[in-house]
Amino acid sequence: MSVFTKIIAGEIPGRFVWSDPSAVAFADVEPHRPGHVLVVPRQEIDKFTDLDDDLAAHLFIVAKRIGNAQIEAFGVPRAMMVIAGLGVPHTHLHVIPAESEKAIGFDQARKNVPGEELDADMEKLRAALRNQGWGEFVPKDLHTLA
Repeated sequence: MSVFTKIIAGEIPGRFVWSDPSAVAFADVEPHRPGHVLVVPRQEIDKFTDLDDDLAAHLFIVAKRIGNAQIEAFGVPRAMMVIAGLGVPHTHLHVIPAESEKAIGFDQARKNVPGEELDADMEKLRAALRNQGWGEFVPKDLHTLA
């Protein structure tokens, strides 16, 4: 069972900004920039190349919606997306608010970010998602999928 499956199951804490029947999105605990999230299928699928076409398209749509909210919430010109995944055997899309391509470099990962900072960043993003009409997908509680 991957760490992401455990987060989705509530066995490990997460900071959720999106939840639907197929996908969730939550804060990256080593964010490259404030507002960095991971879009993850609920189903544990190791490689994105193994996703069925409908799920792959859905994850991309969720990433797009979150990216638009990041632009609003963090005042950046773009949101960028990276599919990496060697560290966790569960498909995940990194969606990162960005001023430049430097933001997507994994050398930009910030370690030991205080939980209060992650919470504040995710609340800004959650508010922007609601503002853009996606409130039905924003979990009521930041720390659970409820």
